[in-house]
Amino acid sequence: MSGKIIIAGAGLGGLAAASCLMKAGFDVEIYEQSPVLGEVGAGIQISANAFHVMRHLEVGDQLLKVGVRPGAYVFRLHDTGEELQRFDLAADHERKHGAPYVQLHRADFHEILANRAQAMKPDLIRLDHRLTGFTETADYVEARFHNGHVARGDLLIGADGLKSVVRKQIVGETPATYTGDGAWRVIVPVEKLPKPFLEPVMSVFMGPGGHAVCYYLRAGSILNFVGIIETDDVREESWTLKMPWEKLKADFAGWHPAIQTIIDSGDHDQCFRWSLHNRPPIRNWSTRRATLLGDSAHPTLPYLAQGAVMAIEDGAVLTRALTMTGSIDDALKLYERNRVDRTARIVEQSTFNRKLFHLPSVQAMRDEFAKRNEGEDRNKWLYSYNPLTVDLV
Repeated sequence: MSGKIIIAGAGLGGLAAASCLMKAGFDVEIYEQSPVLGEVGAGIQISANAFHVMRHLEVGDQLLKVGVRPGAYVFRLHDTGEELQRFDLAADHERKHGAPYVQLHRADFHEILANRAQAMKPDLIRLDHRLTGFTETADYVEARFHNGHVARGDLLIGADGLKSVVRKQIVGETPATYTGDGAWRVIVPVEKLPKPFLEPVMSVFMGPGGHAVCYYLRAGSILNFVGIIETDDVREESWTLKMPWEKLKADFAGWHPAIQTIIDSGDHDQCFRWSLHNRPPIRNWSTRRATLLGDSAHPTLPYLAQGAVMAIEDGAVLTRALTMTGSIDDALKLYERNRVDRTARIVEQSTFNRKLFHLPSVQAMRDEFAKRNEGEDRNKWLYSYNPLTVDLV
């Protein structure tokens, strides 16, 4: 199958999908609502199941140069730092799954993906094009934009995020329920931290009413902190919403000294907090000539570090579906069949982790981690998935 594919959204998922599609021989156009190309936020994690695709797109070495390969995933108590469990993310992860686990700054990752896609087609991305809707016939789909432009193609992919226009037209309004959690984001240059500090691992400090995730970025030059706290103070869903440093400090009073050091060492004028909302998985992603990808299809809470990974998997599987079938309709059915259950499981596991990381007592946490093996579970079904080779049925 060949044809012209329109992608709404030049985020990580849209860019990765575009490169997969172009490498497979499709003509692609991306329309991005922002007037500038870029990414907000800080840390992002890419496990083997997505890194296979990065190697396929020939950017794996670039990502390793700007990223960090953590030694392990470590679960700790929020106040004492007592280690409850750890599993390997370095040599063992690559040996088991054939690709590394890497932690990146979102802006670096986005830039590498954008450069790769534009190297394949320099005029790929049209900025300042906010999608307002689409119409479709048996033969084509037309995407309409706020500036009056109309783009016609064979397929429209909605990679337009949490507030997706494509999703709204396909499935209507879907409820977003506040989880009760606010997510703080702070980055700290390592020169501001004492030496030695936290080991180069993925550290999760867990306590009643919240948890904190800490890991290194940019070849170890900065430390990324995401602190989740239960709160009734509901704000907007935005990583760019600044909040007072004093509020951050108060939210983590009594936590481990490493957490206090991070909070004290961060830029007090650059503290951001996102109010996290939950959206139930949906099973109908497509119409005749339009479909969804990434957060527009399956928004997930950030408690499993798989949001961007799922979008990358989506793009690879959708590309394969389009090359394996004789029609758009058959391809979209194949794509959905092979993505809906897996992504729903990841969404549900992410939601469950919120409960796991916020158990009401230290003893409850010790008891729960004593009877579960997080590494064995994730290695068995999550990281072992390869979207380039998995059987599509």
